[in-house]
Amino acid sequence: MIHAAGLVPFTTIDFPGRLAAVIFLQGCPLRCPFCQNPALQSPDTPTDTDWTDIFAFLESRRNRLDGIVLSGGEPLMMPGITSLAEYIKSLGYQLAIHTSGVYPDRLRDLLPLIDWVGLDVKAPRDKYDLLTGRPHMVDKVWESLTILRDNRIDFEVRTTCDPRYLTIDDIARLGKELAAANVSTYVLQTYRTFDGDINPPEESAIRSFFRDQALQDQLSALFPHYGTR
Repeated sequence: MIHAAGLVPFTTIDFPGRLAAVIFLQGCPLRCPFCQNPALQSPDTPTDTDWTDIFAFLESRRNRLDGIVLSGGEPLMMPGITSLAEYIKSLGYQLAIHTSGVYPDRLRDLLPLIDWVGLDVKAPRDKYDLLTGRPHMVDKVWESLTILRDNRIDFEVRTTCDPRYLTIDDIARLGKELAAANVSTYVLQTYRTFDGDINPPEESAIRSFFRDQALQDQLSALFPHYGTR
């Protein structure tokens, strides 16, 4: 059973070039220490979001929204994700997936239904276990990246820069790893503090990645499409 955790009825930033809504799904196998949605980690946590309301919303926005984003949590953790994706597509929506990439087989199965993917790559390969709280995930992420690239799915790779766990050198090394994998679109995301954040980083530390001109120049040179948000 898929547990819905929330709905954002309108967004212009989560599905590039489309007017969209976001459905958040409950559950994630990772335990990233910088997770901004820790309440979404357990698939068994009760939520106040009712699928009846979501389905009614989807029906009511047909021909008014371009697409629907499935996010989380980790949407590909859900065994019923294919049925949900098929339903969304049957209503005429385009479909985007935000994923950590740790379920490459499910990603592969969903390819015929997907129009765009936001792939969260957390860290350079040697720091992946530390930053996800789970061992043996990095090869799955790189397999997902290869699936997207080889099947010519429109996607971006993005990394959230939490200065408590990542350094400028980490991002520089990760950039080289992604460029070697022929990633064309890469986005650095600003870490945003939240209620309940334990020992949140200083704003100056958060901004350090984006003020470092050498890093920005390197990433701009490595990727045909590079940006920050």
